[in-house]
Amino acid sequence: MDKKEVEKLPKVVVLLGPTASGKTEWSLKLAKKFNGDIISADSRQIYQKMNIGTAKAEGEWRRIGLRKTYFVSDIAHHLVDFLDPGKFFTVAEFRDKGIKYAKLAIKQNKLPMIVGGTGLYISSVVDNFTIPRVAPNNKLRKSLSTKSNEELMALLTTLDPVAAEVIDKNNKRRVIRALEVSILTGEPFSGQKMKGETVFNILQIGIETPKEVLHERIEKRVDKMIKAGILDEIKGLLKQKYHWDLPSMSGIGYKQFKGFLENKYDLEEAKRLLVRDTKKYAKRQLTWFKRDKSIKWVKSYNEAEKLVQDFIGKNKS
Repeated sequence: MDKKEVEKLPKVVVLLGPTASGKTEWSLKLAKKFNGDIISADSRQIYQKMNIGTAKAEGEWRRIGLRKTYFVSDIAHHLVDFLDPGKFFTVAEFRDKGIKYAKLAIKQNKLPMIVGGTGLYISSVVDNFTIPRVAPNNKLRKSLSTKSNEELMALLTTLDPVAAEVIDKNNKRRVIRALEVSILTGEPFSGQKMKGETVFNILQIGIETPKEVLHERIEKRVDKMIKAGILDEIKGLLKQKYHWDLPSMSGIGYKQFKGFLENKYDLEEAKRLLVRDTKKYAKRQLTWFKRDKSIKWVKSYNEAEKLVQDFIGKNKS
């Protein structure tokens, strides 16, 4: 599809950036300014009962007709706070639901805004990925789970160096899944996401934040999480029989407190681990985003607002 044809398609704005870059604040201002609906692209904020550790914006559920929708500051948010922490959610499911909510917003004369930091979620909609649905193989998973993270990463580097570069090497579950797909299909996990037909005319805006500013915000956020009661949130989840091996509980903001709660190290060490892992995660996010040359990076909110204004103002005559 050539550029002129793409420009005639329904418009979608993507606001992305690493954790603690200010996406929530900017997205709310943009949504209010341009009558936007927000589709969250955050793989941690999908879970119910997990608010503090995911830095989820405080909101409320409202019933609009037959549908219940999560609202933050009177702005509708989709794909946030909807999934039980014991359940799984795939990239393919995000793509399907993300496109559905974008089309629904357009039908209601609203501007769909995909906002988040989970690069694979965003790419799945932007590039309309056709993602192979490879069923879990318990025998293979059990075999792989006996290996150390270092052994698994060495294997993944051999089978799929692209995936090995961007994956969280400390997240054993994700590394095993990438290996599982590569082994069962005979093709690299990273190469199986086939681009589909272009569905939307998309503007991608990235928030560019100096490294030292980002790191300072991360440190402050961790302090704020502890003061807000992250330990009580985790204890409550454990009491409800949500275990540490779940994708929800093995993510950043939760797993770092496991050793503290099991009396293996003190709270300061848990805090240090969380700050360290969050900074590493932010670096991986930027590595992913920087590969996409279509992203327009901005340093101020006003720059972002002007880009959106120019984008939605095109082809109105």
